[in-house]
Amino acid sequence: MEARSSTVVSALIAHETEQLTVGWGIISPFTRHPVQVAMDARVVQEAAGPDRFLLGFGTSKIFLNNARIATKKTLGPMREAVEIVRGVLGGEAFDYEGETFSASVPALAPEAEGPRGVPSLYVAATAPKMQMLAAEIADGLLTPSITTPDYVRWTIGNVREAGRDPETIDIGCTVIASIHESDRDAGREGAREIGGMYLANKFQNIKGAADALLESAEIEMDELAPVAEAMEHGGRLAAKGQVSDTLLDRCRPIAGTPEDCIAAIEEYREAGCTHVMLELWGADRHEQIRLFGEKVLPHFRG
Repeated sequence: MEARSSTVVSALIAHETEQLTVGWGIISPFTRHPVQVAMDARVVQEAAGPDRFLLGFGTSKIFLNNARIATKKTLGPMREAVEIVRGVLGGEAFDYEGETFSASVPALAPEAEGPRGVPSLYVAATAPKMQMLAAEIADGLLTPSITTPDYVRWTIGNVREAGRDPETIDIGCTVIASIHESDRDAGREGAREIGGMYLANKFQNIKGAADALLESAEIEMDELAPVAEAMEHGGRLAAKGQVSDTLLDRCRPIAGTPEDCIAAIEEYREAGCTHVMLELWGADRHEQIRLFGEKVLPHFRG
């Protein structure tokens, strides 16, 4: 679980910025009822202004484990949550009866101030059935951390299997990242650390659902046991020490020097990723953000 609520923080960020796109990537429909999600989304929409807010849903096995919520049903609740949020944010009277979630919401009064549009809605998905559901109902699909180019290609196949043209859906890929202006090894240390945290998570929390993810990276579950054990007993720095160069390489980070990062992003783009979400970690992250903005981003904007 995160230390702060993304719904609150995103509203603050939206209020203090003018151009930055603000998104929830992601919140779980099990953390708050979809009607509450719609109300929170309307606050962020109002703070951000038109077309600056993206709403992201995901089951979040970590949250389910932390909150001791036991459920084997995720596809139905996700579909219902998406339908309810869209219905409520449309501003008209909305009634819905679902198996997990229901809603009865009156229309916004004509004189009521506030946004009435529905923002672009993304669904985070790891397993094939959830990816196909995302292709069916969402504007975008978000892949999990430790995404690799091969996993992106596998995801594109699931989108096609669902009957959707991949060109019509935004494929957002979560990739571990770090950067240094000139030292490749130093530029990989942040990715190594956050890679250790996420690899431990894959071992501890989402066995089964992560099979395809790990297979695409050619990582065996047994390899993650030392990382998970180090994380449990010594924290993230201990886990980092268990992430060898070869294990990090198979995670396919966007890391190293600016030239390394550009080459990595190009490979993700060729695989079908339409935007990357950097899981940026390591020392002096403000400096890392500056380097990505000044040394990497212009290559793709130019």
